[in-house]
Amino acid sequence: MKFRRSLVTGLALVIPVAVMALPPMGKDFIAAAKISPDSKLAKSDCAICHVGRTPKLNPYGTDMKAAMAALNIKKVTPAVLAKIATKDSDKDGVKNMVEIKKDKAPGDPKIK
Repeated sequence: MKFRRSLVTGLALVIPVAVMALPPMGKDFIAAAKISPDSKLAKSDCAICHVGRTPKLNPYGTDMKAAMAALNIKKVTPAVLAKIATKDSDKDGVKNMVEIKKDKAPGDPKIK
């Protein structure tokens, strides 16, 4: 019982700190892509670049990470999006920015 209480207390302290340490990539993406905060894409938040709510990047997230590294930028900006706009990260036959403007996920090949 004491171990369980310690574990719960520890998680209660660690998880909020870990979440606060993450950059607001979703908000940066919405601003840089000039999409509505009420759009399906904006509401998908982390899943724009990640596989669900996991740290694993989807193909679009991998391309965005590479673009950010190439530009030496640590947040999503219009320049980062421009660098990968004409790519088809998920290989579904539709370019990233076309999918974004259609309110579709650029990292999920099942969504065109």
